Amino acid sequence: MKKSKIEWTDATWNPSTGCNKITAGCKFCYAEVMAKRLKAMGAPGYENGFEFTLMPDRLNIPKKIKKPTKFFVNSMSDLFHEKMPIDFLDRVFDTIRQTPHHQYQILTKRENILADYFSKRTVPSNVWLGVTVEHSKTKNRIDVLRNIDAEIKFLSIEPLIADMGELDLENIHWVIVGGESGHKARPMKPEWAINIQTQCDNQNVAFFFKQWGTWGADGVKRSKKANGRILLGKEWNEEPEYLEIV
Repeated sequence: MKKSKIEWTDATWNPSTGCNKITAGCKFCYAEVMAKRLKAMGAPGYENGFEFTLMPDRLNIPKKIKKPTKFFVNSMSDLFHEKMPIDFLDRVFDTIRQTPHHQYQILTKRENILADYFSKRTVPSNVWLGVTVEHSKTKNRIDVLRNIDAEIKFLSIEPLIADMGELDLENIHWVIVGGESGHKARPMKPEWAINIQTQCDNQNVAFFFKQWGTWGADGVKRSKKANGRILLGKEWNEEPEYLEIV
């Protein structure tokens, strides 16, 4: 298990690695940069760089961990990638079902594959199912997600690269917002993030502000750490209510 630096999870679990870019939010993908760096370092599992690769030797990792853990599944890939074999995906969910003491946070940009897969299967009760929504043109992903029967449904609006406008958050339990990081990062305007927080508050949805990223609230480019996580005078660490098995 790799302890995660991602603020909204405990650890990452990558039964596959690698991906390809499909929308504007993917343009400066952090996972691609990291995968290339890991390949250069000779790290196990990254011999193919950012090419989609199955990691069957990682399938049983959560079974070895007794402490209840929130796993972000495939921080370095997309679990519902076009090249993902259905039988391997079934094996991933077999592990999830066999470890009900853990919570699994699954995020995808491939909402149609997600919907097709669960049209024939039940979402395990310990799965948090999410889609990435970076700008208004990808809001259709929310409609697909809300119609899937999952215990917790969430949105990752990161990187937020444009105003989202009005959001229908019916049957959505959690929204994560963050700006882009990296030297090529696109700035996030404060009013875009505030607009989402206000709508979450009005619709009784938990709100988590992950980061400003490379550009601060004042429009100045500096380190992500220096820009911090303060929005409207506070850090937003809200989480959805869920049953934690201990």
